[in-house]
Amino acid sequence: MDELKASDSTAGTIVNTARGLLGAVLGGAAGYFVTGWLLRQGFYAMALPGVGVGLGAGLLVRKRCPGVAIVCGLLALALGFFTHWMNFSWPDPSLRYFLRHLGDLRPLTLILIGLGALGGYWFALGVGRKRPAPPIKSQDS
Repeated sequence: MDELKASDSTAGTIVNTARGLLGAVLGGAAGYFVTGWLLRQGFYAMALPGVGVGLGAGLLVRKRCPGVAIVCGLLALALGFFTHWMNFSWPDPSLRYFLRHLGDLRPLTLILIGLGALGGYWFALGVGRKRPAPPIKSQDS
């Protein structure tokens, strides 16, 4: 009987993790495309792809999972740099050139990408989502 409960628990954890990561991919894709669109409109929103990763994961995850949140924070950081690389012109468009010149990015860019990574972690935890109210104890006890 205990093996059955452990199996259900493991399956539930796997499903929860998969839902969180699926949400992270969908939210990150939305953040990437919206950021590109906003850049063409004249707005600079480099934190948006990372926040999208976290919001997508946080909306689909059922139970708080710090492992998913850490992965989302790292994915958000990578997606922030990828979004910047894809949306701005470079003398050499290769990824190798971009990675060698990360130190040349403006401080605001680095701050916003870092905030996006923090948002990716924070929102993936489901922070801010309403939790069910605790059960009401009866007056009899």
